[in-house]
Amino acid sequence: MTDKPTLSTSLSPALLHLYDLSNSVVVIIDVFRATSTIASALYNGAKSVIPVDSVPKAIEISKSIDGIAAGERDGMIADGLQHGNSPLEYTREFIEGKTLVLTTTNGTRLLHMALEKNADTIISGSFPNISAVCDFLLKEKKNVVLGCAGWKDRFNLEDTLFAGSVISRIKKEFTIHCDSSVMAEAMHASHKNNIMDFAPKLTHYHRLVERFGLIDDIKYCLTDDVANVLPLYKEGKLIVG
Repeated sequence: MTDKPTLSTSLSPALLHLYDLSNSVVVIIDVFRATSTIASALYNGAKSVIPVDSVPKAIEISKSIDGIAAGERDGMIADGLQHGNSPLEYTREFIEGKTLVLTTTNGTRLLHMALEKNADTIISGSFPNISAVCDFLLKEKKNVVLGCAGWKDRFNLEDTLFAGSVISRIKKEFTIHCDSSVMAEAMHASHKNNIMDFAPKLTHYHRLVERFGLIDDIKYCLTDDVANVLPLYKEGKLIVG
C-alpha cells in the first residue's frame, strides 16, 4: 500500500511560510469574495483571470490586453477601477470571451505569496466550485495545502469553513496530522446545515452586508457548485483546468 499524500491547512497568509509548497497543490481560498468571483467569471465564459497585487498594475495590464480591470480594497471598488469584486457582476453577457484583471485585499496577495514559495500547482477554491476542487485534489494524488486568505493576515471563519468542507469530502485519501485541519473540519461539521444562519456572526459578513448591503453576494459565495469550474494557475493567469 502506498503512503497517502498529506493535507494541511494554513489558517492565514502569515502562516504560509510554515508549509512546504514545492511538491503540493495549493488551494487559494478567499470565499468573500475573490475566489468566488474568479469561479463566477470563468464559469460564465471569461477567457482567463489575471490576479495582480496592485491597482496600477491591474489598470496597466488591462489596457495592454483590452481586458477588464477590477478589484477591491477593504470591500469597496478600488479607486481608479470601474468594476469590483462581486461574483454577481460577472454575468455571461458581460464577461464571456474577455480577460478579467483582478486585484483584491487578501486573495490575490495570497496567490502571489504561494508563487514566491514555489508552489507546485495552484488552484483557487470557494463553495461555488467546491466539487471541481475536490475532484481535482483526489485525481492529482499530491500533497495539499489549503491556504486561507483570511483578512489582512488575521484568521477568518468563512475560509476555514470552506477548508473544513473540502476536508470532509476528501479526507479518506489523505494523511492529516494537522490540528488546523482537524479544527476546520469540526467547525464545518457543526455549521454545515445552517451556514447562512451562522453567517451573520462573521466579521466579514458585517463588513460586506452592513456597510455595503451585499447579502446576495454572501448567499452566492456560500452556495455549493453554482460556478463549478476549476480555476488553475498557468503562466500568470487562472484558466479553466
